[in-house]
Amino acid sequence: MSKSDLEVTLREITKENWRDILCLKVAPDQEQFVASNAMSIAEAHFNPEVAWFRAIYAGDVPVGFLMLEDDIAQQEYFLWRFMIGEQYQGRGYGRKALELFFAYVKTRPGAEAVETSCVPAKGGPGPFYEKMGFAYTGQAEDGELVMRREL
Repeated sequence: MSKSDLEVTLREITKENWRDILCLKVAPDQEQFVASNAMSIAEAHFNPEVAWFRAIYAGDVPVGFLMLEDDIAQQEYFLWRFMIGEQYQGRGYGRKALELFFAYVKTRPGAEAVETSCVPAKGGPGPFYEKMGFAYTGQAEDGELVMRREL
């Protein structure tokens, strides 16, 4: 079985695996595009009413992290954080993880679309998000371009 054939799953971050998740890093030239997993997990713990976060695994190996801003009251859903560790990029794990993420968001009350935002710079995640069905909305937030994907 090749590495790209490994089953991708989204798993809770627990006292057993949190250190492994904190060790995942993007490439140095990608650091401007996403906060560290430590920062993301801290934000999640201080925003428990809207933060839903998971480790991304390929088989039994942690390869990434994602976080949803899960605003049930407004029925708005936002891909708040998404990263695949540098050594695991380009293997299809990110695509598979986002497919699982979209399936989860579809189960949320009133979910018709999910939004995200990205830094408009060379090497940023915009082209990847476009391949995953996101489109630019023409809006900007905190210097990032907003993208939307219908579910």
